[in-house]
Amino acid sequence: MDLDSSLLIFGALGAVAAASAVGVVAFGNAVRSALCLVANFFTLAFLYFTLNAELLGITQVIVYTGAIMVLFLFVIMLLNIGAPQALTEKRDPRLLAGYAFGAALFALLFTQVILPLKDLNQPGSPDAYGSPQAVGRALFTGYVWPLEMVSVLLVIGIVGSILLAKRRI
Repeated sequence: MDLDSSLLIFGALGAVAAASAVGVVAFGNAVRSALCLVANFFTLAFLYFTLNAELLGITQVIVYTGAIMVLFLFVIMLLNIGAPQALTEKRDPRLLAGYAFGAALFALLFTQVILPLKDLNQPGSPDAYGSPQAVGRALFTGYVWPLEMVSVLLVIGIVGSILLAKRRI
């Protein structure tokens, strides 16, 4: 397998995503962890763009990086858990068991996911895979019935939440 520029970019983005994911759990400050999560979400979006899944990348930026992370940061600021003393924990003996379980899980993932990929030469996908046109065409042709069911469920949820929030109509 030769190393071309797209593979190097993909590897660099993957390394940044992994480092920012470790930063989410490694920082003791909640605001720093949230900012690492923002970096992780952006990096994942860029990974989606490199895989020609533009719609998924745009959705990642808008939904997760935009809406969800703004909500997280507001909660952190409102509850004042950004202070370093708010998240201090005592040493727990179960921490070693957690590390052992994490190492076992990593070994399992490595043997079941990474090792089978080494024989894969070049993954193939259609040119329009992941584009908004392809997703829209699939949703409105092959998956129109599940799409309509989800839309009805969302409308029921919205009406129900309005009724719960506002007792008097």
